[in-house]
Amino acid sequence: MTGFASLPPAAPEVLDPRELEGLQAAVGVLAHRRLAVLTGAGLSTDSGIPDYRGPGSAPRNPMTYQEFVGDVANRRRYWARNHIGWSHLRHADPNAGHFAVAAMERRGLLTGLITQNVDRLHEDAGSVNVVDLHGRFDQVVCLENGHTFTRGLIAAILEEINPGFLEAALASNVVEMAPDADATVEDPELITSFAMAVCPICGGTLKPDFVYFGENVPKDRVVRAYAMVDEAQALLVAGSSLTVQSGLRFVRHAAKAGKPVVIINRGATRGDAFATLKLEAGVSGALDYLARELPGLAEPYPPIGISSD
Repeated sequence: MTGFASLPPAAPEVLDPRELEGLQAAVGVLAHRRLAVLTGAGLSTDSGIPDYRGPGSAPRNPMTYQEFVGDVANRRRYWARNHIGWSHLRHADPNAGHFAVAAMERRGLLTGLITQNVDRLHEDAGSVNVVDLHGRFDQVVCLENGHTFTRGLIAAILEEINPGFLEAALASNVVEMAPDADATVEDPELITSFAMAVCPICGGTLKPDFVYFGENVPKDRVVRAYAMVDEAQALLVAGSSLTVQSGLRFVRHAAKAGKPVVIINRGATRGDAFATLKLEAGVSGALDYLARELPGLAEPYPPIGISSD
């Protein structure tokens, strides 16, 4: 269980002539260069996971870290909604784009993969050298003493101490899911009745082990991600609007170093001004095309080590 699913993976979109022309140009830019890849929520939409900012996405106001830690009512609301989201979205499968990135890694075309997604679908598809920049949804951390637990264990505890809650939620109005498995619920009494779990070891406050808005990405992840970009000869961005600085900085870094930057995303991104080439195309289909069309390299990348994330 990695965390999500409301729909089975969709087949890659059929690329239209304009998209194919753009991808052929992308092959011209990226061929014979070792790549760092940065992915965002737009890649996982074909796995049934909603996007935050893509075309057609509903406006959302995610809870910040400061709101979560500063108010017990906020934490209760978050965990209640997240428990509903987890129950709906926990069986997602990788799509063709995830498998394409893993195939490029196996061929030695990548220095590494940086993902802003917490869904772990890249790992499920077989990618190994991955920086989960914003953390991972399949893990929960104790804020007091750093104990970590699987999300499945915490879900089981929440079900035990909240009997009938999920059934009541289904009978209320679960409006929409978000990429972090938050759920909009139109029943305040249901939320206030929710019992939160505490750390099974020390009784401390639990938080899903991913980076909230307003929270800093751990330094070791940033260092690893910069190293991937530094070792690469080009940067490929797929499915990210680059709205938050945590991803945009790698685009700026690559461009400043004179490395080509190719961005594939439906809709404008904050990194467009730094891009050598920007493509409006379906992300999973575009990555599948690139995995098939990019030529091999004369010297394969050294053997890939297991990520410490």
